[in-house]
Amino acid sequence: MNKDSIPVMEEVCVSVKNHEPAHCSCCNHDHAEKKRNIWMAGLGIALFLLTFVSGVISEPYDIILYSIAYLLLGKDILQSAVSNMIHGRPFDETFLMAAATLGAFAIGEYPEAVGVMLFSRIGEAFEERAVDKSRGQIMKAVDLRPQSVQRITENNDWETIPAAEADIGDILLVRVGDRIPLDGKVIEGRSFVDTSAVTGEPVPVLCEEGHRVMSGGINTSGVLKIEVVKRLSESMVTKILESVETAAANKPKLDRFITRFSRVYTPIVVGIAVMTALIPSVITGEWHQWIYTALTFLVISCPCALVLSVPLSFFAGIGAASKQGILFKGGNAVEQMKRIKVVVMDKTGTVTKGNFTVQAIMPEGSAKSDEILRMCASVEQLSLHPIAQSVVMEAKNKNLVLYKTVKNQEIAGEGIVAEIAGSTVLCGNKKLMDRNGVMIPSIQNPGYGSEVFVAVDHIFWGRIIISDTIKPDAAAAVRKIHELGAVTAMLTGDSQDAAAYIARQTGMDEVKAKLLPQDKVEHMADFRKKYGPVMFVGDGINDAPVLAGADVGAAMGSGADAAVEAADVVFLNSQMNAVPQAMHIARETVDIATQNIAFALGIKAIIIVLGFFGYASMWAAVFADSGVAALCVLNAARMLYKK
Repeated sequence: MNKDSIPVMEEVCVSVKNHEPAHCSCCNHDHAEKKRNIWMAGLGIALFLLTFVSGVISEPYDIILYSIAYLLLGKDILQSAVSNMIHGRPFDETFLMAAATLGAFAIGEYPEAVGVMLFSRIGEAFEERAVDKSRGQIMKAVDLRPQSVQRITENNDWETIPAAEADIGDILLVRVGDRIPLDGKVIEGRSFVDTSAVTGEPVPVLCEEGHRVMSGGINTSGVLKIEVVKRLSESMVTKILESVETAAANKPKLDRFITRFSRVYTPIVVGIAVMTALIPSVITGEWHQWIYTALTFLVISCPCALVLSVPLSFFAGIGAASKQGILFKGGNAVEQMKRIKVVVMDKTGTVTKGNFTVQAIMPEGSAKSDEILRMCASVEQLSLHPIAQSVVMEAKNKNLVLYKTVKNQEIAGEGIVAEIAGSTVLCGNKKLMDRNGVMIPSIQNPGYGSEVFVAVDHIFWGRIIISDTIKPDAAAAVRKIHELGAVTAMLTGDSQDAAAYIARQTGMDEVKAKLLPQDKVEHMADFRKKYGPVMFVGDGINDAPVLAGADVGAAMGSGADAAVEAADVVFLNSQMNAVPQAMHIARETVDIATQNIAFALGIKAIIIVLGFFGYASMWAAVFADSGVAALCVLNAARMLYKK
């Protein structure tokens, strides 16, 4: 089979930079070349049928017509074999086909020599169609780049410009039904955006003024104006497409194995064929029979199915993952993920949402919960501290009217002191209470979160418990990871109590707290020694070193750019359930690639044995080679349809 005609994943025509097939010289050239090949193949088939089926053309005219048909059908294979030999790569599948068919001509088996080329072309056509269809489905699913955008002009009108010309700071109009064209920030409007094509999340997300929006989502309910924060070349839709386009650039071990295997396998096949032709012929004198058997062996041995189906398996797996909001940065990341034995996670932004919320209000004596919250929020409303803002947000959610405060004093590391209607209000930690002589009764530590103590006129009113919110799918995701046979662990810089609480709630196997970034790297190395290959999932800029050092580094798409860049896998929807989902996709992808290898080698071994005993002709060999290749391609493509 002609290796040069196989659509290699690294060398596809479709560029990720504004490719327009209608105006692309490479596409026009390919189209003309295809038409020429079809005409040549058609003429070759006609000559073959005229000579072989009719049986009325006598020698030497039949040999001439067979030769012309052979050259028309096998031109590409012969050219490729010669070219590879000139460039020092003599042993490949084109060499096997050329040697077998030229050998068939030499022993007078003209119809079979032409037949091998004919069915090779037919098989090649089916394979190309299957590959093109599979690849087309993948690219259609993940190519969300806009061709044009509507830019707001200085006079508040709008103009249509090519998406590639939109620059950072431009204001774009996104109408109902339009796809978000570029990564940006909403400056006007309110709408629900369907992000399922990017993140895999089926529930539309509310976007309003101040919210960041990722390109690729569909505006479903209201007009938005967004300010561009990333150009087309840097936006999420382009990153997704680039990831899938270059899926085979980082070749997985299985793919590299096939490359190395072919380099060793082909010379061995040629050596066995030579011995098959010579040794039995010398012993038995049946030169024609054993040379024919050796030539059949060469045809059977072509590794086309392996060369084609393994990279396609990984390509299809990466495409299927991207539709679920999981972005693999190459086939090696897929293969490495299959081997993962322990999943290590950061806490904030990964297991938890990264936003502090009020979890409980615990009054003391006659104080009321709402009044404690109202007092504390009134004092904290001018503070920029995340804990203070979460208290104010809770009060607003409960529609509490806040008091006016005077003499606000924020004490770093302790809290805030203020006056409300002549009363002194203290909101802060125990250190602030002790310094102001507030007596706190013996109370039980909640075991999680941060405590904000509230006192009025030096009398303790109660406390507010504030902590980060665990993601709703965290516990289920951890359980699924366990079902896949992997251990779970959490590394965090948070307190031991807070980390232990999160671990208990989610079912983590191990937890390490109060860690600096360099401590996380050391603990990850310990986990690798204890369990095996490690995947680390994080989202902060401080996670970049440990992400880069893990066997598989995975980042939440909502995290810092440094973390996303350092990761091998990005979970665009930032949900925990994407972790076991990615592990499952990786395992199925590698399993399908392995199935293709086993199936191809198994069928070829059976046909080889039958050939040695005279039960498999060269016709059967080419059917087996082309048929196995087509089946392997279809097996790889089924990754696209898995739920």
